[in-house]
Amino acid sequence: MALITFDDSKKRDVVLIGRVTLDFNPNELNRTLDKVETFSMYLGGSPGNMAVGINKLGKKVGFIGCVSNDQFGDFVLNYFNERNIDTSQMVRAKNGERIGLTFTEIKSPTESSILMYRDCVADLQIAPEDVDEQYIADTKILIISGTALSASPSREACLIAAQYAKKHGTRIIFDVDYRPYSWRTKKDIQIYYSLVASMADVIIGSRDEINLTEGYDENATEPADHLIAEKYIAQGTKIVVIKHGKAGSIAYTADKKAYKVSSYNIKLLKSFGGGDAYGSAFVYGLLEGWSVADSLQHGTAHAAMVVASHSCSNAMQTVEQIDAFMTEHKAEKVITEIAWEAAL
Repeated sequence: MALITFDDSKKRDVVLIGRVTLDFNPNELNRTLDKVETFSMYLGGSPGNMAVGINKLGKKVGFIGCVSNDQFGDFVLNYFNERNIDTSQMVRAKNGERIGLTFTEIKSPTESSILMYRDCVADLQIAPEDVDEQYIADTKILIISGTALSASPSREACLIAAQYAKKHGTRIIFDVDYRPYSWRTKKDIQIYYSLVASMADVIIGSRDEINLTEGYDENATEPADHLIAEKYIAQGTKIVVIKHGKAGSIAYTADKKAYKVSSYNIKLLKSFGGGDAYGSAFVYGLLEGWSVADSLQHGTAHAAMVVASHSCSNAMQTVEQIDAFMTEHKAEKVITEIAWEAAL
């Protein structure tokens, strides 16, 4: 029996709530941003990228969000509509707020970074009254991005969406997705992250993000990963994925199993976008009723393919492409079941 089951009578597979932005990726590589002359524009933002990824894998996807009332807002809506991602729950900013912009920097074959413009952004203007209860009720999974909790009225929109999800048996995935410049204080982060985490069926975040959720002081002794996982699982969470950067990550499950997740050996082009690709394929696996290990394997393969590509959203792959990659790299063991108390 699958660890998480879904109501197949629901008409939609996944709805995401949060930010959708624009990525400007440099065409001139291996140089700092101040030396770049031209960029390619792509749809961006972690929830936006995941929406595209899950859709590319063949699932029915909707998006709850706010975009600017201008040509860039048109770009986002057209991009989604062309791919049959439902935009019926997306609204336009009413007070001149603009799409968030991300300029990416690929400094060298091993170093990249991002520069974000997030003042007065449209995505944080989604409001509780924009969230339709029946739309959530008709969906198998609601994915909430942590960045959307950083300001009102977006945070209240996320919280009402989560309440509707709990009421109607819609599964909740919390992608912590921390962006430091979006928040007022660490106490605010703890309040809203911990609230959504307490309602989530799946939590995905780095160890630093989990520390913020738990409110650990930087100088405090951190409890082991498995103790954190036990706390969330005791309150109803089914899967907790804790990331440790280059060291890999560990996924803990409610059936008291743990899986070490490492990376495929590929030549990467950039360090961003992999988490969104990982999340989209992992969610696909859960919807298909796969084991957690198989879902993690496909997520890891998808991440490797996207970090080797120039874009994030446009580089999302099909199931067949991911399977072909895994066949090509079948000698690499990236998912290993480990002892519950094991650490990275």
